[in-house]
Amino acid sequence: MRLQFIVCKVMQKEAYYCAARSPNTVDVVVMKQGLHNEPEKLRREVQKALDTATDTQNRPYDASLLGYGLCSNGIIGLSAKIPIIVPRGHDCVTLLLGSKDVYKEYFESHRGVYWFSPGWIETDMQPGKERFERTLKEYIEKFGEDNARYLMETEQSWMKEYNWATYIDWEFANSEREKQFTKKAAEYLNWKYDEVKGDSGLMQRLVDGRWNEKDFLVVRPGQKITENLTNDGLIKAE
Repeated sequence: MRLQFIVCKVMQKEAYYCAARSPNTVDVVVMKQGLHNEPEKLRREVQKALDTATDTQNRPYDASLLGYGLCSNGIIGLSAKIPIIVPRGHDCVTLLLGSKDVYKEYFESHRGVYWFSPGWIETDMQPGKERFERTLKEYIEKFGEDNARYLMETEQSWMKEYNWATYIDWEFANSEREKQFTKKAAEYLNWKYDEVKGDSGLMQRLVDGRWNEKDFLVVRPGQKITENLTNDGLIKAE
């Protein structure tokens, strides 16, 4: 099969890793990081990518794969002229951990977990000393020191909801350096540090075309992705 694989930039390493091991031809399409913060924009940009999958005349795709979970309902309403395959999960962490059940079990036993991964560390300013100092400097330059301090207190308030800094380790190059980065962030924020072994199984099955109903939703041409409020499948096709 020839497959289009649409992923957030924070998962590009994992996506290319799994695509390289797939028996299928997999074209990875990397989307801008941070779209999940604006669900409408995420939906719009991913729909554009889906629409391009049917523009190829000589070598059409057999299906489009989404490297996204529910992601703040950002994938709700998506449709295509070819099948869309979506992993059942709340967000990309499900793909990094390899299972929504593993995600749920860890989340319930580690209340207030903030996830760190190679892609998140490389593409986003993760919580920690560096982020605090850089943001404070920008605010001082824009608003003056007194206002900057007030804004920082407001911005940092959400961090009080977290207790864990957990690194997802796929054992890529630089993983030890990234673990140390996460440990320092945890120490600075007074969070506990943990690390879990990443699991490529779910993403590998996605790009290999092994789409069982428990782990994946197959959206047929003419159907749209909708939220499933009746069970833990999270999404359904209508």
